[in-house]
Amino acid sequence: MNTRTLVGGIVLLLACSADAQTLTVAGKAELDSYLQNAIRTTHIPGMVALVVNKDGILYEQAFGLKDVAHKQPMTTDTIFRLASMTKPLTSMGIMMLVEQGRIDLDAPASRYLPALAKPRVYSSFNPEDGTYKDAPARHDYTIRQLLTHTSGLGYTFTSSILVKAMNGNPAARATQLPLLFEPGTEWHYGESTRVLGEIIEAVSGQELSAFLDAKILTPLHMDDTTYDIPAGKNSRVATVHRSDGGKLVEIPNTEGVITAAHQGDGGLSGTARDYSRFIRFYLNAGSLEDSGKLIKPQTLALMGKSGTGKVKVQTMQTTNAQLSENFPLGAGVDTYALGFQRTEAQAGPNMRSVGSLAWAGIYNTEFWIDPQQKIGAVLLMQYLPFYDQAAVEVLQGFEQRIYGNLQK
Repeated sequence: MNTRTLVGGIVLLLACSADAQTLTVAGKAELDSYLQNAIRTTHIPGMVALVVNKDGILYEQAFGLKDVAHKQPMTTDTIFRLASMTKPLTSMGIMMLVEQGRIDLDAPASRYLPALAKPRVYSSFNPEDGTYKDAPARHDYTIRQLLTHTSGLGYTFTSSILVKAMNGNPAARATQLPLLFEPGTEWHYGESTRVLGEIIEAVSGQELSAFLDAKILTPLHMDDTTYDIPAGKNSRVATVHRSDGGKLVEIPNTEGVITAAHQGDGGLSGTARDYSRFIRFYLNAGSLEDSGKLIKPQTLALMGKSGTGKVKVQTMQTTNAQLSENFPLGAGVDTYALGFQRTEAQAGPNMRSVGSLAWAGIYNTEFWIDPQQKIGAVLLMQYLPFYDQAAVEVLQGFEQRIYGNLQK
C-alpha cells in the first residue's frame, strides 16, 4: 500500500468516525446511576445494558445478579435466553433466500410447505364449549404476511380462542386450526415466524440452527448465540425468575447442556454483545469489518420498510398474566416491517426516531435499531411476566437517557 492510499484511508476513517453519534461522559454516568438505582428500587434481579453506533460499542454495563441463590453478579458476558429476539434473525434468513431468488415474498407459504394450503378462517367461536364455525380463507397466507404477523396465526397467550381450541395440548399448533382472520387484514402476534423457520429448512435443505449458524451467527462472530448452550458455558447463564403470588421465584439452571427447541420464533440464547453485532450489521448496510458482505443493502432497506400499510400493530390482550402483561408499546400507531416492529411516530422527547426497528423476548429482553440516528441498543433481563411494569419503565428510562446524551 502506498503512502497516499494509507493517508486517504485514515482520513476516510476519521471522517466516518467524526460523523458517528457517541454518548457523552456525563451520559454514561447518568446511565450507570439510573440502572443501578433501578436494581435497588425494583424487583428486577439483574440486567445488561448496551448501546452501539455503526462503528462499535458506546456503552456496556452489567447490574444486579445473574444467579440470586448463589449471589453471582451479573457480568457483561452473561448469556440470556433471547426467546423471540430469535425472530429477527430468522426473518433475516428468509430475506437472504428471497435475495437469492429461492423464495418469493408474495408467494403463498403453501408453495414451500404444501400442508399449509387452503386454510380456513373462524367465522364464529363459542368460548364456553369451544365449538365454532369456519369458512375457507379467500387466499393462502404469504411469506410477506408471515414476516409481518398478518397471516392470521396466533399464540395461546395472545388469543383466548386458541387457549380454548388447543385445550392445553402442548403439541397443538395454530397452523392446525382455522385462522383468526383473513390473511392481510389484521395484525396478531403468533406462530408466523415459526413457520418461516420451517420454510428455511424446506428451501435450504438444512436444519434451522445449521442454516442460521452458517449464514448469520458464525459470519457475524456471534459466538455465544446458540440454541444449545454447551456445559462449559453453563456458569455464565442467567437464571430465570417467574412471578408467583406477586413475588419473583428463581428457577435454577439445569446442569450440563442447556437446550431449547430449534424454532424460528424462539429458542436462541446469547449475550448483549453478540446481539449488538447483529444491530451493527444492520446499521452498516449488511456487513461488518470482520464479516464481509452478507446481504445486499437494498434487501435490508426493504426489511426496514412498513410491510403492513394501514394495518397497525395492535395491543395483545394477555390470556396468561403470569407469562405476559398486555403488549406492545406503540400499539395503534406503529406498523410491522419484515421482521421488526417499526416506529411510526416518536413517542416523546429523547426517544427513538421514526423508522426505528425493534422487537423483544418473553423474558424481558429488548433491542432496537435506529437507522436515522445510526445507533442501536440492547437491554436484557431474565424474568416473567413479559412487559412487567418495572421492565417497561426501565426500558423507557434507558432510552430517554441515551437520546438525551448523544453527541457527534
